[in-house]
Amino acid sequence: MRELADLVLAAPARLGAVRLVAVEGPSGSGKSTVADTLAQDLAERGVCARVVRTDHFATWTDPVGWWPRFVDGVLTPLARGESGRYQRQDWSSGVPRPGSWVEVEVPEVLIFEGVSSGRRAVRPALSVLVWVEVSPPEVRLDLSVARDGEPARADFVRWQAFERGWFAVDDPKAEADVLIENRKYSVPV
Repeated sequence: MRELADLVLAAPARLGAVRLVAVEGPSGSGKSTVADTLAQDLAERGVCARVVRTDHFATWTDPVGWWPRFVDGVLTPLARGESGRYQRQDWSSGVPRPGSWVEVEVPEVLIFEGVSSGRRAVRPALSVLVWVEVSPPEVRLDLSVARDGEPARADFVRWQAFERGWFAVDDPKAEADVLIENRKYSVPV
């Protein structure tokens, strides 16, 4: 993953002075692990990196409609060099509900992780778009359920159907600067 940190640091900031990195891909593919590892690698180099996750915003019934809250609360202030703020979803009961407010100080690198983080609307502000995928979908479903529990299986089945449609239309994989597929790292040519 150190190569990914090198790539991020070599990329220009496009969100004011912030390098915005999207870690995108289907559920259960390992996006959180990639985002957390990248943040740790950057921190070890003395770089201030912050991870924000789409599941801080999304719900089972509103997978992508929360976007204006993220733009208004986080991206727009950071682009001006000001701290951002958002109210995250609390998933502790298994059912999302409004949770605590999160302050986002201006970092050198903001890592935005989750389904739709690399959507077409944000690509001009991205320094790096990472696509993470594990195939086949059944493996990703089992990984998601192992993480979140058997009661979430039906929700993840519906979520995977949503993802297929979203990715077919938005196609972030085709625009990715880095592909991590089945735990193998590559940079598209």
